[in-house]
This record gives sequence, structure tokens and C-alpha cells, in this order.
Amino acid sequence: MELINNFFRDFSNLLWGWPMIILLLGTHIYLTIILRFPQRKIFTAIYLSFKKDPDGQGDVSQFASLATALAATIGTGNIIGVATAVTLGGPGAVLWCWLTGVFGISTKYAEGLLAVKYREVTPQGKMIGGPMFALEKGLGLRWLAILFCIFTALASLGIGSTVQANAITTLTFETYGISPYIVGFLICFFVACVVLGGVKSIAKVCSMLVPVMAVFYIGGCIYIICEINDYIWPAIKLIIESAFSPEAAGGGFVGSTMIAAARYGIARGLFSNESGLGSAPIVAAAAQTRNPVRQALVSSTGTFWDTVVICALTGIVIVSSVLAYPDISFNNGTILTHDAFSKIPVVGQPILTFGLITFAFSTILGWCYYGERAVEYLKGHKWTLPYRIIYIVTIFIGSIAQLSVVWNFADCMNALMAIPNLISILALSGVIIHETRKYLWSNRLDDRM
Repeated sequence: MELINNFFRDFSNLLWGWPMIILLLGTHIYLTIILRFPQRKIFTAIYLSFKKDPDGQGDVSQFASLATALAATIGTGNIIGVATAVTLGGPGAVLWCWLTGVFGISTKYAEGLLAVKYREVTPQGKMIGGPMFALEKGLGLRWLAILFCIFTALASLGIGSTVQANAITTLTFETYGISPYIVGFLICFFVACVVLGGVKSIAKVCSMLVPVMAVFYIGGCIYIICEINDYIWPAIKLIIESAFSPEAAGGGFVGSTMIAAARYGIARGLFSNESGLGSAPIVAAAAQTRNPVRQALVSSTGTFWDTVVICALTGIVIVSSVLAYPDISFNNGTILTHDAFSKIPVVGQPILTFGLITFAFSTILGWCYYGERAVEYLKGHKWTLPYRIIYIVTIFIGSIAQLSVVWNFADCMNALMAIPNLISILALSGVIIHETRKYLWSNRLDDRM
């Protein structure tokens, strides 16, 4: 097992090294330029995400589609992942993480556009789409579409179910002493109640859960910032200065050179918001929308909320807490996160506990849909129920097992998902520009396809 773990750890480090970082960030910047900075339409996109489109075709509303994508995207990486980036790259990693979110909005826009452009209606009357259909219908590369679906299905059983369940049971055991077996059973029960109902059931629950968990966590972070407000501006200055400093920053941070800050901040931001990974377009294809660009704009807000808002707030809270309380442990991201929030009396620990549990649970729901659609593409509709059962079983396994090897395996599968997805985006960039010119640049967002 140790040899297997070391293999996937080394393979993950290779896949998520500078070539992948340059490829993803380069794609973000390239799309931002050729699409004339779609980030400037973010407030229009937010407005559309809350507006129903009864004239559009699809299985769920645009908001439900966004909520499901956010459920899968907003996970433990938004909390522990940011702290890990700060631990390894110093406070400057927060700014680099934030910048990947700003530029990543363009890639999430492009993914959503292609998902709707090439989606299909199944024999059961449901919408299905995603990078696999863009690869098959847009480029004629079915073999690459098959590889994408294999990687997605495997990733869903790692980052989607087992590691998220493990995060919940570990937190509840260490904080409240509750047995992982009990918590694992409860997670399986509640997930089964939701996912066995299909996409509409998942979307309905996510539509209720995501706004509550996001507002609670954002509000909690703002409260903490107010409690230690004397350290906020020094923390922001330290984040900006260390992001571009060739030397290590002070204030208890180590190893925070510009290179380290850029490497770990960009990597964590890319991994957290999933722009370019190809996951969110799978649920974007199910949205009720009248044209691809409307849903593309709605999809792009997922990266905005995930990284530009939530990851940024988390980073500011952590860096400010380290400055306010120098005795905070700096050994790893999990300990840093726990200590940073626990220093705030009364509300700190509940905010962290609620955030981690709800973020992890929502990720389980969202990734179940991704994996299910990948399996349906590979094997047909009859395999969706067996997949759901397997998915639920892996949740319980993850609740009671040590999962370092699964974390590394899931990281590998996520990186391998990104490669075919980025191929489809870059190869079909002409289609993306054409659709954007037709609907967005010509102010025809209300037109039907």
C-alpha cells in the first residue's frame, strides 16, 4: 500500500507540476483575451443565474444547475486547501489563488457554452452533455471522450465520495468524539435519499443547501475579520507584498518566496475552482436555457463565488489570524485551519465545523451526478442505478478508512480529466468566439438557439 501511495503521490506531483499549471493558467488568460474579458459581464451573469428562463430547454433551472456545480466545486479545498497553499507558499499564495479565479471565469464560461452547444436528449427525455460530447460531436474524437469519462467516473469515487466523507467523519470524531461508523452511516443514508432521485432531486437539495452554507460561511468569515480588524490591512499588505517578493516574508511565515507563492497559490486555485477540469459543464448541460451563452455566463459565476469570494475570504482570515496569534501551529494546512478559526471565541469552531461538513456533503452530491453522467455515456442509462449504489458504498468506506492513497489517486484523475477537456476548449475556440459574437457581443442574450 505504501508503494502504491508513493506512486500516485509522485504521479500527482508530476501531473500538477508547472506544465499543468502553465497549461491551465495559459488557457485562462488566452480565453480572457480572445473573448474580450467576459469577466466584465459578471454582474449580468449573476443576475441571469437567479432569473428563470421558462422558454429554455433543459431538465433544471439555471440556478439549480449552478447550485449543483457549486455544490461539487465548493468543498474542503476552499478551507483546508487554502491553508495548505499558505503553509507551503506563504501568504502570497492567497493572491495567486485569487488571480486564477479571476482569469478562470473565462474558462468556466467556455466550458459551459460548449456543454449546451453539443448536448443531446437521451431516450429517457433528459438532457446530457459535457466535454465528452464536445469531443465526440465537435471534434470527432470519441476515444478521447471515452478517456475523459473514465477519468471522471474514477475521480468521482475519490474526490467526490470517499475523501469528502472522510473529512466529515474525521472532523466530527476529533471535535465531538462521534464514531466514524455512526457518522458514515448517516452520510450514506442522507446521500441515498437525495441521489436515488436523480438530477432533479440533487439539484433541488443543492439549490437549498448551497445558498445557506455559503451565506453562513461568508458571514462567519466577515464576523471573524471584524473581530481581528486591526490585523486585516497588515494581512492584505503582506499577501500582496509576498506574492511578488523574491525573499521569504516575515510574520511567522516560512518558505514564502514569490516562486513558492505562485506555484502553490495557482495550483490550489486551479484545483479549487475546477475551471478547465471539465466537471461543471456536465451539469451545465442540463440547464433550462434558450442559448449557450446565457448558460455560459451563469456557469462562469461558479468560479467567481468559489475562488474570488470564498477562497479569498478564507485566505484573509487565516493570514490575519496568524498575525494576530503568533502561537498558531504552522505544520500543515489542516492544523493551521483548525487553529486559525479556533482562536475566535464562541463562533470560530462552529463556523469551521458547519463549513467543512456542509461543503463536503454538497461536494458528495454534485460529484455523484458527474460520475453518473460519465458512466451513462460509457455504458448507457441502465448502469446509473448500479453506479449510485457503488458510490454510496464508497462513502461508507471513506468514512472509516485512511485515505492518503485515495487523495493522491483522485488528484491524478482530476488532472487527467483536464487534458481532454482543455483540448476540446482550445480546438473549439472558434466555435466559442462565434457563439459569443452571436449572442453576447451583439446584445442578443434573449434570442433562442
